[in-house]
Amino acid sequence: QVQLVESGGGLVQAGGSLRLSCAASGRTRLMMGWFRQAPGKEREFVAAITWSSGLTVYADSVKGRFTISRDIAKNSMYLQMNSLKPEDTAVYYCGACTDILALVRVREISAYDYWGQGTQVTVSS
Repeated sequence: QVQLVESGGGLVQAGGSLRLSCAASGRTRLMMGWFRQAPGKEREFVAAITWSSGLTVYADSVKGRFTISRDIAKNSMYLQMNSLKPEDTAVYYCGACTDILALVRVREISAYDYWGQGTQVTVSS
C-alpha cells in the first residue's frame, strides 16, 4: 500500500507561481507523477520523476514552466509551477507507480496504481 497526500493548491493570478507537494508513505515506489483534471476533461499527464535516479519527464504543455522534484529523505514530491496560465486550472493529483514493467507507460494513467485525493489549482485571468 502507498498513501499519498497532496497540498499546496490555491488561487493564483495568471503569470504567478505555486508549489505543490505530495507526501508519500507505505511501500517503496519506483516512480511518482503529477496528473491534472479540469472540469469536463480527461485526466492528463503533467510530469513524472523516477524515485531513485531522479529522471524526469514533462508534458509538452508545461515544459519550461513546471519543475518536478523529490526529496527522498522526506518521502515527498514537489511540482514548482511558474508562469501559470488559466488553462492550468485543474485538480492536480499525485500518483505512484510500484510496477517496474509500468515505467515505460510513464505518461499514462494506467502506470500509476496509487493516487492522492487531489488539490485544486485555480489560475485567474
